Amino acid sequence: MADKVKILLVDDEETIRTLLQHELQASGFDVDEADSGAAAIEKIGTTSFDIVVLDIRMPGMDGLEVLKNIRESNLAMKVIMLTGVDELKIARDSLKYGANDFLTKPFDYKILLSCINRVLTE
Repeated sequence: MADKVKILLVDDEETIRTLLQHELQASGFDVDEADSGAAAIEKIGTTSFDIVVLDIRMPGMDGLEVLKNIRESNLAMKVIMLTGVDELKIARDSLKYGANDFLTKPFDYKILLSCINRVLTE
């Protein structure tokens, strides 16, 4: 059997991280989490992830900075950005920086799951 898909959840809101982690693990994914951009960069430096689910708006290093760091490091991982509805322009800009997709909050878990499966097959 193939190794589980490894996902890194990056969001400064603990409730969102916890909820998504439980849902994704129940769907068979290997999930780790980070509560800030800096923590995400540290984990990405030591662990290979297939997908990073990355919140754009976070204190300190925001999601776009993390995305740029991933792409400048030529890491092959897929990136799905999470954004509030009022940040659609920023989310579209994230696609220019190499994000594979973005979702607006709040979203249904089934939509995230569909997005992850689609991005994995690209």
